Formats: sequence, C-alpha cells, structure tokens
Amino acid sequence: MGYVQEARENHVKKKVEEALRSKMKQKALKECDQYTSKYAQCALGRTLSVVWACRELAKELNGCLHQYTNDNVLEEMKREYMLQQDGKAPAGV
Repeated sequence: MGYVQEARENHVKKKVEEALRSKMKQKALKECDQYTSKYAQCALGRTLSVVWACRELAKELNGCLHQYTNDNVLEEMKREYMLQQDGKAPAGV
C-alpha cells in the first residue's frame, strides 16, 4: 500500500473523527461497566478521601478504559469507516 493510499485511509473529517471517538468512549464505558460501578460505590459519600480510598479501583477502571480508548483502536475504527465509505464493507457506523 502506497503512502498516498494509506494517508487517505487514515484521514477522516473532523466531525467523523469526533463521532468515532464518541462511539469508542461509549463502547469502553459499556465494556468497563463493572469497574465503573465499583468505583462509583467507593466514591459515594466521599470528597477528598476518594483520591486515596479508591486509588486501586481507579487504576483498574483506567486500565480497562485504556484497552478500548487508545490510538490503535481509533485508527482501526477510522480504517473500518473508510472501507465502509468505499463500499467494501457493510455499513455500521
């Protein structure tokens, strides 16, 4: 694959990229719901102490979220979007 073709596949309009980021975040929150719930329970009724009292739960939540919200995931979503736009794959975005 040439540089121009690869650049075209990775280039999407800003609004499309924002929509893909939003979709990526929604999926991450759905996949990490158990961690979100545990963190929310820990944080309930706390103010400043949430920082140290829920530190481990926050690390677990962030670790889970990072699996679904990183540059590699976004680039893959962009590639899928471009393939859909070219008619090579069924629509799903």
